[in-house]
Amino acid sequence: MNTTKTILIADDSASIRKFVSLSLKMQGYNVISAVDGMDALEKLPASPIDMVITDLNMPNMDGYKLIRNIRSYPEFKELPIIILSSLSNDDDIKEGMTSGANSYLVKPFNAKRVQYEVSKYLG
Repeated sequence: MNTTKTILIADDSASIRKFVSLSLKMQGYNVISAVDGMDALEKLPASPIDMVITDLNMPNMDGYKLIRNIRSYPEFKELPIIILSSLSNDDDIKEGMTSGANSYLVKPFNAKRVQYEVSKYLG
């Protein structure tokens, strides 16, 4: 039985996607990348996703809108969502959490911090 968890990463920065992907793959996770919110929404139903990690500032569809869209589907109400953003003021964090995110990490961040946040939800 395959118990590998799959994490969808949505970030318009290729370097951030690569960094987060590598740190999660080292932990044994399967990672799917999306270049923005629209891309992530298209990929979400395509395969079983156990968690979404998203940036906020992205073209086409930002992270807030992506989170609200995900939360509008009953089957994704409990899906863990972590925001990784350079936006660090209280209003951004509050809006992110109000949109439906479970955690909010501010860039720059290190691999251990991401791995810790992920492990809180995926064990």
